[in-house]
Amino acid sequence: MSLIRPLAIRALTLVFVLFAVLLLLVITLGATGFSDRLLNAVVSEEVRGLRQSLSQTIRDPDELERTIEVRRQELVEFYDLDQSWVRRLPDTVFRVVKLDLGEARTLKSFDGSRRVSDIVLDRLPNTALLLTTSLVITAVIGLLVGPRLATRVGSKADRAVSYFSAVSFAMPTWWVGILLILIFAFKLNLLPSGGMYSTPPPADGFPRFLDLVKHAVLPVLTLVLVSVGPYIYGVRTLTMNVAQEDHVMLARAKGLPDSVVERRHILRVAAPPIVTGLILGLAGSLSGSILVETIFNWNGMGRLYFEAVSGSPDESVIVALTFVFTLLYVAARFILEVLYVFLDPRVRYT
Repeated sequence: MSLIRPLAIRALTLVFVLFAVLLLLVITLGATGFSDRLLNAVVSEEVRGLRQSLSQTIRDPDELERTIEVRRQELVEFYDLDQSWVRRLPDTVFRVVKLDLGEARTLKSFDGSRRVSDIVLDRLPNTALLLTTSLVITAVIGLLVGPRLATRVGSKADRAVSYFSAVSFAMPTWWVGILLILIFAFKLNLLPSGGMYSTPPPADGFPRFLDLVKHAVLPVLTLVLVSVGPYIYGVRTLTMNVAQEDHVMLARAKGLPDSVVERRHILRVAAPPIVTGLILGLAGSLSGSILVETIFNWNGMGRLYFEAVSGSPDESVIVALTFVFTLLYVAARFILEVLYVFLDPRVRYT
């Protein structure tokens, strides 16, 4: 019970941050006239659908236009378009939270729906699959290699990994993705160059899962290559600093095995900053997924973002994705707060 209250306070604080960002976003949209254009687009879309349905029953053009105009005025009053954007501010915030942003201009969901919420929620699992897989692989490699390098500072392996970390950090994500496509898809013809499934896709079941895994190899490998180097170096630096502390020297003097010293006396102490870098790296990799998903034609939120801003911008989809990305960041921060309690017993929330 002693931890529930401070964690609840942290959760409320992060929710406040989320709504503060959302409020700033909505104020910006209102001041620039975007909210007016968004609602006008919603009204126009509903009027267009009404025109198509009524044109089958009302043959008189004048009567059809009068009926449509009456309905247009009702929609204008319903969405408060006859009021200033400031008075619509609370309603606009609530609509963004619910992803109730009407219909997209050109984008559609996988089942053909043009509702913004359907489009975004269709792509969310695909991005989660890509990012969580690369995160797990990066974490495993970093935790296996980093602590061992910390005990071999200055060795050939340590210098080689340091050079690799610098190169990995400097490599642009889009360049790595294109390079992997050229090598594994066109030169060696081992893996597909893009997409999530073959054409035509396999039937449901294990063959479809294997086809998805085959298509996910290159985008996951791209994300791992650009993130694993800096993460290994970060884990190595943190564990190296801890390995020089007195309690580690005492454990070694007692004759404890290296594996026990590494696991209980080094990694356990260095765990909070290591996990911090990993979780915040996941939140930061959301921006990198835009390029990776676009290059590999992976139908996730990153590619959706690119589709929404390219050509004729789809503002409602951009707003929805911005809110979802912010929500994911806040969720990652709260997970980090919870993990701190279990990883570091020295932490005491007040």
